Amino acid sequence: MTGTTGLTKIVLPTIRIYDTLSKEESELKPVEPNIIKMYVCGPTVYDYTHIGHGRPYVVYDAFKRYLALRGYTVIHVMNITDIDDKIIKRSAEEKRDWREIVEEYTKDYLEALKALRVSVDHHPRVTEHIKEIVEFISVLIDKGYAYVAPSGSVYFEVDKYEDYGRLSGRLEKTLWSQEQEFLGEKKKPYDFALWKASKPGEPYWESPWGKGRPGWHIECSVMSSRYLGERFDIHGGGTDLIFPHHENERAQSEAFFGVKPWVSVWMHVGLVMVGADKMSKSLGNIIPLRDALKKWKPEVLRLWYLHVHYRKPLYFSEENIESTKRLCERINSAYRLVERLHREAKELHYLNNRDLNILKQLIDLNSKFHRALSSDFNTPEVLAVISELTSIIYREVQYNPKYMLTSLSLKLFRLFNSVFGVLEEESERALEIEPLTEELMKIIVETRRELRKRGLYDLSDRLREDLSRIGIQLMDKGLETTWIIKRKQQS
Repeated sequence: MTGTTGLTKIVLPTIRIYDTLSKEESELKPVEPNIIKMYVCGPTVYDYTHIGHGRPYVVYDAFKRYLALRGYTVIHVMNITDIDDKIIKRSAEEKRDWREIVEEYTKDYLEALKALRVSVDHHPRVTEHIKEIVEFISVLIDKGYAYVAPSGSVYFEVDKYEDYGRLSGRLEKTLWSQEQEFLGEKKKPYDFALWKASKPGEPYWESPWGKGRPGWHIECSVMSSRYLGERFDIHGGGTDLIFPHHENERAQSEAFFGVKPWVSVWMHVGLVMVGADKMSKSLGNIIPLRDALKKWKPEVLRLWYLHVHYRKPLYFSEENIESTKRLCERINSAYRLVERLHREAKELHYLNNRDLNILKQLIDLNSKFHRALSSDFNTPEVLAVISELTSIIYREVQYNPKYMLTSLSLKLFRLFNSVFGVLEEESERALEIEPLTEELMKIIVETRRELRKRGLYDLSDRLREDLSRIGIQLMDKGLETTWIIKRKQQS
């Protein structure tokens, strides 16, 4: 926009993301034009999804939403590990079939995604891809990168891959020892399992090397490349997966395909912490997500996950989430206010200088929104933008509800929500105000204005308190009054 307003045309910035491998931000350049292929490591389904798991799910969902907003077609794949040592151990402890355990906790995981408003395009399961995993391992053996041990297990020979350790920064081989229980049959302690020979009583599949099951790392290399190709754009997960999981994935995939880089960007989300410890099942400090969702609305948890930069640790406390809840309520209240003001606003054919100044502030917020998310997905900066928008609405727009100002304010909220997913659309529809209610509120507001003009403040205050008790909040500035319907508290 140009002209007497002094506003300039908005040019969207280049999207840059921090790459764990290069240790720097780089421009996101799709392997295929206008398509972003993203693989995120999903859950091992041996227990309930906890609140720590929810953070990467929401972060990658929000990032995908922003990429879609910028015009990319995003293909988002997240695996389900449905065979693993932990599943087998739980099966033995509970004397239940491992498949029963898998189905129970897969159902919990999928319900958690739905509650958090997270969508995934495809959920491949390990046990559905055994044939492809065996073929992948066979090629690594043929290429000289893997060897078969006498037990029938197959290991990746790390010394054959020269770039090992650069992703995690663990360049000293003495730091690489993996899978201690198999040290006796490996050439080097840092070699890792591609195929594990079965033990008595364990589930198994047939292979050229005997009965067994896949190692943890090989599954993601196989499933990601099957659905996204031999090169793709983003590989994500938590920072706890950098070593050994992602280091091993990178080694075996680049060895298999003979390409570098295998993925353009390694993107990692910081852990949810409880004090000085990460939230984990092994430490027993978890909060099941289904329990958290009984206490806090999905939009509150989404906002909590996103209020800290994705690469930083997120510290759990009930006080922290309650603070986020209050912020979420303030944002939603401002959104509902703008929706109502926009319904009531009239189109005017002239904006004065004060109007133009407000308009410029709103357009600047749009630019700040995109700059923040284009610069390593800086969600805290976006929350600063929305806080500024909310202040402008309460300070200016509600007392000056020009159509253009309410229209742009509403667009900014919806822009924000297209990424964050925290505005209460369903609740808002449930609270849709009937025309008769709006007419009644106009009468009440005008009556109260007359009471205040006449100095009858006791009656005026009592009327405001009575309305507050039934969920209607009045906001005064001089003799001008605006109102919103407050959201009911969660029981």
